[in-house]
Amino acid sequence: MGSPVCEAFGRNLRAIRKSKGFSQERLAHDSGIDRSYVGKIERGEVNITIEKIYLLEPVNKSV
Repeated sequence: MGSPVCEAFGRNLRAIRKSKGFSQERLAHDSGIDRSYVGKIERGEVNITIEKIYLLEPVNKSV
């Protein structure tokens, strides 16, 4: 796995995504990020860039 920070970010992203009712596929589509990459982020396997974090904004804007 990745660093503790990446793993914590991934856990938080997954929790927020699920609380908003988003599937990985929907988040990926709305963000323009590949679904498999979203999975890697959630598992803490990648060191996500600031640019990619901003692309994940749809999960934070959804009501």
